[in-house]
Parts: sequence; C-alpha cells; structure tokens
Amino acid sequence: MSDHTLYIEMNPSSDVMERVLRVTRHRGFTVANMQMQADTQSQQLLVTVRSQRPISQLTRQLDKLIDVYSCHLQLEQQQTESSSARQA
Repeated sequence: MSDHTLYIEMNPSSDVMERVLRVTRHRGFTVANMQMQADTQSQQLLVTVRSQRPISQLTRQLDKLIDVYSCHLQLEQQQTESSSARQA
C-alpha cells in the first residue's frame, strides 16, 4: 500500500468535510492521518491517505467538489525529507 499526503483547501463548513471524507472512502482510500485548520474564509486539511489505487483518481474527484477550492499532492515535502535522510 502507498501513503500519499494531500493538501486540501475548502469552504469552512462541516458538510464539505463530510463530503471529502465520503469521496475518500468511496474511492477506496483509508485516512491514516488528518490535520485541520480553519478560519472564517477557508478550511485547510492536510490528510494522509493509504491505498493501492492511483492517487490521481482521488485528487480528480476531490477537485470536482463544489466547495473544494484546491487539492494537491504534497510531493515536495516528501522528496526533501528523503533527500535529507540520505545525506545524513
């Protein structure tokens, strides 16, 4: 199984959070870790999901949700940490 970390910015509503989690589950992904921050204009979610399915399948579906402003894969952080670990 592969772990992927997604950064999702969305409307600050509990309904949107429920839809994001429902789509995640229906697409065959398991939530391994989740962190959330909210203010009056947006809600930021950093979620690590686990599955053997392609992550592009999930990101495309999340991007289609009306109250999701953006959804992208956190690649830079993982690559930087891997490079630092190898150099140490």
